[in-house]
Amino acid sequence: MVGYVSSSKENSKGLLEGNAWKLVILLGLVSLFADMTYEGARSITGPYLAVLGASATAVGIVAGFGELIGYGLRLLSGYVSDRTGRYWSITLVGYGLNLLAVPFLALAGHWQVAAVLIVLERMGKAIRTPARDAMLSHATKSVGRGWGFGFHEAMDQIGAVIGPLIVSAGLYFKGGNQVSFGILLVPALLALIVLLTARFLYPRPRDLEVDLPQMQTRGFQRRFWLYLVAVGLVAVGYADFPLIAYHFEKVSVASDTWIPISYALAMGMDALAALLFGRLFDRVGIFILVFVSLLSSLFAPLVFFGGAYLALAGIAIWGIGMGAQESIMRAAVAEMAPVDKRGTAYGVFNSGYGVLWFAGSALMGFFYDISIPVLVGFSVVMQLASVPVLLLVKREQGRQAI
Repeated sequence: MVGYVSSSKENSKGLLEGNAWKLVILLGLVSLFADMTYEGARSITGPYLAVLGASATAVGIVAGFGELIGYGLRLLSGYVSDRTGRYWSITLVGYGLNLLAVPFLALAGHWQVAAVLIVLERMGKAIRTPARDAMLSHATKSVGRGWGFGFHEAMDQIGAVIGPLIVSAGLYFKGGNQVSFGILLVPALLALIVLLTARFLYPRPRDLEVDLPQMQTRGFQRRFWLYLVAVGLVAVGYADFPLIAYHFEKVSVASDTWIPISYALAMGMDALAALLFGRLFDRVGIFILVFVSLLSSLFAPLVFFGGAYLALAGIAIWGIGMGAQESIMRAAVAEMAPVDKRGTAYGVFNSGYGVLWFAGSALMGFFYDISIPVLVGFSVVMQLASVPVLLLVKREQGRQAI
């Protein structure tokens, strides 16, 4: 009889884990097709706006405002998803806006119309991300949060590589920008079809998380806010790729042809790092982020001081840091937030991370015009400053475990 009960529990656990993996894979496929769509579009929106008559200033304002909205709105979206409990509905609305805005760019006859669509695309991503991550956190509980989020990030980056290649192929065969945007309707529709399938098969992702913690009405714990400070320091000191590409072209480190290839290399390293460090997170916990911060602090000296080969190594490290951040950092949030406030936690996390990334990118652009050594020093110091804060987070975690 005891053996029967044990076997029944094992079968139940195996079934739960199998269903959890299916949802993780489905959401991973959604991200793959979605990234093909909007990352493909983002690779040509700048030149497209210029063709439609926008000035360089207008392009910069549209891009910056879109990113600011894309992160700032997540705070509200996460709160609403927790208050209403309509995680799937919010995710579906967000993805619909995020994806369908892209093919409509083919019909924009004026740069102002295209600018509105670009901002709407970013707005859609802001709406769906906290709710999607909250559902993903339930599915990854039984399979390993680091491994689950790492797998999701890897799928995401595969799409980020394929999308721009599709657009490049369209331009190579003289299809033009409109045709390229039109082609991206295909992965957009595939993403929505897979998303609706996931919604039909798993209407309550929360059921996939066993041993749910007790409902809590108070605010987030101290370690969550310390963690946000640590992540913010990393974000402030992490240079955006457009600044790196600008440097490569200005000092002739890489040709126009090799710059997008270097970005593809970074995205490939991003995908691999997400899987590796996600797995390590499940084994050693948040301490792995200390190693990642130490490693990623090396990218700025290599990228901005090195020649072609050292700069390429720096780009690879930059991609590794991105992959680790996108997988481990999201997985860690799920460990720190009560189940009834996951959407809000992801909203706070994403908004804080995005706003500080935006501020850091602007500041480093300013430093670049003044002194490259100052830029490099700022980047290294900010990332290393996250290490003692992460150790404090680790200590807080240890205290709560006692």
